[in-house]
Parts: sequence; structure tokens; C-alpha cells
Amino acid sequence: MDRTQPVQPSLNSSYLPSALGNHCISDDEESEDQSPSASLIPKHSPAPLAVRYSPDDSFCLVYIIFFLMGIGSLLPWNFFITAKQYWLYKLSNNTHRGGDEEQRSDLSDYFESYLAIASTVPSVLCLILNYVLVNRLSPNTRILSSLFVILLVFVVTTVLVKVDVSDCRVEFFVGTMICVAVVSGASNLFSGSMFGISGHFPMRISQALISGQAMGGTLSAVASLVDLAVAKDVTDSALAYFLTADFFILLCIIAYLLLPKLAYSRHYMLAAKCTSPEVTSEDESSTNSIPPLQPILRKTWVLALSVFYVFFVSIMVFPAVSSGIQSVHKDSGSPWTTTYFVPLTSFLLYNVADFCGRQATAWLQIPGPTSRVLPVLVVCRTVMVPFFMFCNYQPRDHLGTVVFTHDVYPMVFNCLLGLSNGYLGTLPMIYGPKVVPRELAEPTGVVMSFFLTLGLAVGSAFSVLIVHCI
Repeated sequence: MDRTQPVQPSLNSSYLPSALGNHCISDDEESEDQSPSASLIPKHSPAPLAVRYSPDDSFCLVYIIFFLMGIGSLLPWNFFITAKQYWLYKLSNNTHRGGDEEQRSDLSDYFESYLAIASTVPSVLCLILNYVLVNRLSPNTRILSSLFVILLVFVVTTVLVKVDVSDCRVEFFVGTMICVAVVSGASNLFSGSMFGISGHFPMRISQALISGQAMGGTLSAVASLVDLAVAKDVTDSALAYFLTADFFILLCIIAYLLLPKLAYSRHYMLAAKCTSPEVTSEDESSTNSIPPLQPILRKTWVLALSVFYVFFVSIMVFPAVSSGIQSVHKDSGSPWTTTYFVPLTSFLLYNVADFCGRQATAWLQIPGPTSRVLPVLVVCRTVMVPFFMFCNYQPRDHLGTVVFTHDVYPMVFNCLLGLSNGYLGTLPMIYGPKVVPRELAEPTGVVMSFFLTLGLAVGSAFSVLIVHCI
């Protein structure tokens, strides 16, 4: 689209469409557009001429940057959870001893559950803080400070790879949980701010951000498999693994600094400023006030609850339960059934399916934002919880029966869980900022991120309960 083309009425923009020339579409013309997309566009006063026309996203650079930001927002957490062999090694005092049985300990058995709690509870608090600060601190301050904190913590984690902690495993565990809490809080402050910014852009940009999050999980799973195959021992594998994360975080910082230099992003950020409340001399503090929550929830409560429940169900079983499902042929000693089964069937399959589900929303947006089918589909995902519980999860202390006694079952279940998580989790996230007035798009993005993280927090608590019940 060049500078002489108007912004078309569609789900991909929260801005009022305009006709060719300097005049706006009349009320009669607006009433003629009966498409579902048009119903999502708030009817407001015309935007200034400077923001009626969209420049071209040359080489899709803005799309790529938001995609990269999506990778960076979930990549730290994914790198923590997929380094399962490394945490087993560190927390089981396996430095001087060998054997699968000797690797078991309370810290290693329930590490994923502890990690889920440590990562999601601080995230909820940080997203509440993000909503309070959305009009008080600039996005640049919130985003760049978060990225630098994440980078610092990952550098520390990388250094600790080569440190012998066999005599202080509990202290290492506590320090790791603190690092996870700090990284997760900063990551959610970062992702919440990015979701807020993406609310000012066409929906393809929000979709790029969400698809990037799934790609972050896929990259971490691939990196884990490559390191397992190439590295000589678990510490060399973890060192290369965390150095990869350091590189991507640094790349995110560079990419974000490039964003305001692009004409396409400057255009929509100008539109955001033009549609924000004016600051008058009588009320100079208006831009520093907390955004109103009631009108946002009135428009988005069904979408928000859908996001909450999608991620509530997903985190209950992934990774706490799914990564504990072992091959029924593990005793054969084959590398497939021992070394590669969990990284492939749990982490890689889930993340690839999640990415495909999120990417599908770029072409297919059904059901719509007001459809009753969407929350029904979200609730139907509950059936995935017992499916995973009755696979070959080990160790089993209470549920002795394994119903799904073939390795293909966890593979299919992980694909279904990831695909439905990606698709049904993305639709409400991209709908939310588009069903509210333009000036509330950024805080709505933060609110939707809050419900996503709240679902992760509550689900992580239930994951601990499920693991102890199996």
C-alpha cells in the first residue's frame, strides 16, 4: 500500500477508514459496510489527515521486528523449561555419580512445577504494574529496561553452567527460582508493553507478535535437540544453549532500537498520539492517570476469560506433565526412547503445533469476536488434562493405571494441545484491542496480557496438584 491508498475497513486496523481525498466516509457510506470486520471498528471522529494513509511496510521489516519481539518475550522462559537434562544434572548431584535412578530427587522430580509457579506469579504482579504505568512511563523505558534485566540474568545463568554446585544444590535451586522470577517478571512487562504497542497497529502486527512467541518455544526446542546431539556432555550443551539465548536477547534490543526509524511504525505511533486524550492546561495530569478499566472489561470480558482458560489448561499439563511422559519402550536403551523422546514429543511437537495454530490466525479468523462458539471451543480443551494424566507419566505414585500405552498417544495429544493453544489463544488476543475505542487500544493489550498470565499463574498451581496426584 502506498501513501495514496486509504486504510481499508477490516479487522486489521482500529482506525477509521477514509475515502480517497481529504474527506471522510459519510455516515451513509459507513452504514453500507455490513461486513463483520466493519462492526469491530469504533465509530469516532475522523483522524487527522496525517494518519489517514498508511505507508508501506518495506520488506516487511516492522512485521519481522514484532515477530522477533514475540520470540524474545517467551524465549527466556522456554529456554529454562527445555533445558531439562541440565537441571536434572545440577539438582541431582549427578556430577560424581551416574545412572538414571540416581538422578531422581525431590528438587528434580517437581522442578517444572516449581518453575511454573516461580515464573507466573511474579508475572501477574508485573502486568498489574504495567497497567498502572502505561500512561506514566514511556513504552521505550518499560521495554528496554526489561530487556536489559533479562540479558543480565541470562548472562549470570550462563556463567553458572560451569560452576560446580554439587555441595549447594538447594542454594542453587533457590537462586535459579529467583532468576526465573526476575526474568519472567521482566519478560511479561516487556511482552505486555509490546502487546500494548501492537494494539495501535493493524492486526497482522499483533499476529506477528503472538506467532513470534510460539517460534521462541520452537527455537528453544530445536536448540536443545541440537545441543544434545552435538555436545560432549551436559554442561557443554547447556553452555551453548544459554549463549544462544543471550544472542537472541541482544538481537531483540537492537531490533527494538531500529523500530522508530521505520516510516511504517512512525505512522501508527503518530496515529496513537493523535487519538490519545488531549492534555489541557486545566488538567495537565490526564496523561499520567491510570486508564479506565471498566469500559475495557465491558467490551472484552468474554475474550479475556477465553484467553485465561486457554492458557490455564495448557500450563496445567505443559511442561509439568508432558515432559514427564516417558516412552513405553525406554528399557530398550535406544537413544530415541531415552535421550530424544521427551525433547521431541513434548517440547518440539508442542511448540511447532503452537506456532502453526498462531500462524493460522493470519489467514483464518473464525469464530469471530462476538461468537458464542469461541468460548465453547475453549472450554472443550479441558479434556486434554486427563488425556495426559493417563499417558505413561513417570514416576506414578497414586494413579497406577496407564490407559494410553503407545508412544503415539502423547505425540498426538501434544500436537492437539499446541495447535488449539495457538489458535484459540491468539484469536482473543488480537480481537481485544480492536473492539475498544482507539485511545484504549494500548491498555487493552496490557489487560489481555494480564489475563493470559493470570491463566498461566493459576494453571501452574494446579499443575503441582496434578503431578502429586499421578
